[in-house]
Amino acid sequence: MEFDWINAPADLGDLTSREIEEIFEDPFSIRLLPELEDSSEARYFILGRAVSGKLLFTVFWTDGKRYRVIQSRPMTEAEAGFYERKNAELNN
Repeated sequence: MEFDWINAPADLGDLTSREIEEIFEDPFSIRLLPELEDSSEARYFILGRAVSGKLLFTVFWTDGKRYRVIQSRPMTEAEAGFYERKNAELNN
């Protein structure tokens, strides 16, 4: 997978582009795909864990080959609970 960082958010805060890329490699990541008629303009969501242990929520766009991160931030407490609960369900 190839990331297009040209239009990345100007301020990633404490996050690095590598940490954001790592959540796409997280085998336990949760991808949420909206149901839109025009998928060329769709924004997708991913919840995942970076190697550093940070839980991140990221909004992105993809054409199937390239990924463009629109926004990334640490998960809220509710999102982290959802991520952990869904992963626990898959492991049972």
